[in-house]
Amino acid sequence: MKATDAEIASQPDTWQFALSRAIELGTALTAPGERVLAIGCGTSAFVAQSYAWLRETAGLGETDAAYPSELPATRRYDRVVAITRSGTTTEILDALSRMPAGTTRVAITAHDGEAVDDLVDERIVLDFADERSIVQTRFPTTVLALVRAAIGDGGMRVVDDGRAALTLELPVLPEEFEHFVFLGTGWTIGLAHEAALKIREMAEGWSESYPAMDFRHGPMAAAGPRTLVWMFGQPPAAVAEAAAEAGASFYHDRLDPLAQLVLVQRLALRLAEHRGLDPDRPRLLTRSVVLTPYGGAP
Repeated sequence: MKATDAEIASQPDTWQFALSRAIELGTALTAPGERVLAIGCGTSAFVAQSYAWLRETAGLGETDAAYPSELPATRRYDRVVAITRSGTTTEILDALSRMPAGTTRVAITAHDGEAVDDLVDERIVLDFADERSIVQTRFPTTVLALVRAAIGDGGMRVVDDGRAALTLELPVLPEEFEHFVFLGTGWTIGLAHEAALKIREMAEGWSESYPAMDFRHGPMAAAGPRTLVWMFGQPPAAVAEAAAEAGASFYHDRLDPLAQLVLVQRLALRLAEHRGLDPDRPRLLTRSVVLTPYGGAP
């Protein structure tokens, strides 16, 4: 069994454990009243986007998300939350080192004893959700399960739906499609971006992701009979109609959005196997992007 396969299957257990530690670990993420910036690279950038939407919508304070290489130039924050599975990504380390004095710096990571430890005031170590595969699956979803539990969203339903997503028959055969489009609203826009990335990373597939209503503003022009449009959450009626007009297949269900992401991970895994690819070791990718030497922003 591939590491990716096992790690996908373990997610309901890691989510349940994260829920049990939400009170202990969640305070650094909620920080009521503070102005917060969340940063991450790749998958972690999409988690940061979802976290920012969830925290601000919960009324806990203004929350932005940014790539560490593209930090807001003039804004100041009380707290920065860096999401980094490895704790060694160069852009994250550089961004944390440049935070103004007085900014509380928090790292969510899967490892103790990495370079990020010396740059932060608080750490959330999710070592129980670490992964052997280069491709991230259970670490980012466990971060989001923790965030949702900390703000009082989700509960045990996400665990139950996650278990269901592991045993459900895939809704489509991915090898029948050449184009995958993922859509979301609110915090699930980050999930849509992550779903599209999984298709690219694992299976070298053609995938895109957008806020749901933006699909009509140009992207639908590339959709056709071999396009799968996958909606996270309840679809606006106009979106389903647009997919039908383009001749694309449209899918959504009532599972919790994190559980829907598990289905997409399984879809990407099947497509990789169909194409004879190793999902544990995607082409040109490494577990952590370490740039040496790195001179910071130009």
